[in-house]
Amino acid sequence: MKRAVAITGLGLASSQGEGRAAHAALLKGAPPVLDETRFAPHPVHPLVPLPFDKAIPRREFRQMETWQRLGVYAAGLAIDDAGLRERVAEMDLVVAAGGGERDTALDEQILAAKPDEAGRHRMLMDGLRPTLFLAQLSNLLAGSISISHNVAGSSRTLLGEEIAGAEAIRILAARIAAGSSELGLVGAAFAGERMDQLLLYALGGELHAGPWTPLPQRQAMVFGSAAAFLTLEPADKAAAPLAILSHIATDQGPAPSRPARLAALLAGLPERRAGCLVISTATGAAAPTRDELAALGAAPDLFSADLIGHSVEAAFPAGIALAALAIQAGAPQVLVTGTGQWRGEAVALLETPQ
Repeated sequence: MKRAVAITGLGLASSQGEGRAAHAALLKGAPPVLDETRFAPHPVHPLVPLPFDKAIPRREFRQMETWQRLGVYAAGLAIDDAGLRERVAEMDLVVAAGGGERDTALDEQILAAKPDEAGRHRMLMDGLRPTLFLAQLSNLLAGSISISHNVAGSSRTLLGEEIAGAEAIRILAARIAAGSSELGLVGAAFAGERMDQLLLYALGGELHAGPWTPLPQRQAMVFGSAAAFLTLEPADKAAAPLAILSHIATDQGPAPSRPARLAALLAGLPERRAGCLVISTATGAAAPTRDELAALGAAPDLFSADLIGHSVEAAFPAGIALAALAIQAGAPQVLVTGTGQWRGEAVALLETPQ
C-alpha cells in the first residue's frame, strides 16, 4: 500500500515569533531579525521570548535546557495547529536532536580555579545537576515531548546535524505511506545562541564574521535559534490537510561526490510544474552551498537561512514548514532542498491538497 502523505499541522518558533502568521509574513518580504552585538563578530537570529512555562509542566521545565524547551514548545504548537490534542495517545514521534548544552558558567569556574584532576572531578560532581548532565542524551527531547504532551506512540531519535532533520521527516512519511503509522509528529529544535556551539563552529571557520549579508554573498553560516515540528497523516484521512508531501529523498557520502548525489536527487523528483517555488535550506557554508546552487542551476526563490538563520537539525523541517505555508498562500508546488555543512543532502516536493 502506498498512500499520499499530508501535512496537517505546523509548529514553528524562531526569531520571527511563533506560529503560522509570524512566519507566513516571511513569504511576503518580512525582514530578518538579527542580533549583531551579543556574540560579535558573529551575528545570530535570536529567539523571541516565548511562554515556555505555560506549555511545559513546572517539574519538567526546571530540568530542561533551552533547546529542549524550544522543541517541546514547538511540538505543542504543531499538535494544537492540527487540532490533534484528542489523538496524542496514538501519535508516533520522530525527533532530530543534537547533544545537550554545556554549563559554561561552571566551565569558567574550573578554568579560573585551575584545579588538579581530583579537584576538577569534585567541581563537576558538585556543580552539575544530574538532570543537566543527563540532558546530554539527545533522546531526552523526545521523552520530554511525550511527558509534556502525552504523546504515546512509538518514538525514535536521530542524531546527525542537518541530515537528521531531513531523515526524520523521510522516515515518518515512509511509515505513513506504507500504512505502518496513521498519525505522526516529527521535527527538531536548535538553540543557536550558545557560546559552546558558536565556539565550536567558529574554530572550524564555518561562522560568518562581521556585518550580516544574505546568501549567497557570504561564505559561512549565521545561526538562528529555531524549532519546527509537523504533524503528518494519510491524505485520505486528514480532515484539513495543509499540503501534500508528494516526495522526499535523502542521501549522504563523501564531499567530492556531493554534486553527483544532488543531481541524482533532483533527477528523481516528480515533474515540476510551472510556478514551482524553490526554498533552499542551504547552510551558508561555502562548499556545500556552492554545490547545492550549482545543482539547482538557478537561484532559489528563498533561502530559509536568510529568513530565520541556519538551525542545523531544525533547518530542513523549518524549510518544509515554510513550504507548507507557501502552499497555503497559493503556490501550486514547492521544492525544498538542503545540503549539510558536513554531509547529507535532501530534496522534498510539496503540492496543493486535492
